[in-house]
Amino acid sequence: MAEVRVDKYLWAMRIYKTRSIAADACKNGRITMNGVQLKPSRTFKIGDKFSVRKGPITYTYKVLQLTENRLGAKLVPEYLQDCTDPKQLELLELARMAGNGVRDRGLGRPTKKDRRDIEVFMSDNYLDEIDFDDEDEI
Repeated sequence: MAEVRVDKYLWAMRIYKTRSIAADACKNGRITMNGVQLKPSRTFKIGDKFSVRKGPITYTYKVLQLTENRLGAKLVPEYLQDCTDPKQLELLELARMAGNGVRDRGLGRPTKKDRRDIEVFMSDNYLDEIDFDDEDEI
């Protein structure tokens, strides 16, 4: 096998869950090689380097071997080398840390009491509910 379609290869290497999602990524300009957007029908050869833009970062890969069949996750490193710039991986880590938000992980959605407390806090008259006269007596 000398060449494999881009959409088939992206699906086989588990970069995208389905071949149609891989084809849509190509059509939307998320897959590039040497700065040129790739069409789903374009073919990869061994040694090709390509970039995949997913969310805030751009992954870079090198084709080591070709296959049209979907592989198990443990076999992917034999067919595809990840050449992603460490700065891009730092962006991914920053996005993960920023995504945690105010609530601790695992606490789930706010309860009714939490919602009421938030509404009181966000209201314009929040300071009106605090009794400042008690502080003078201390």
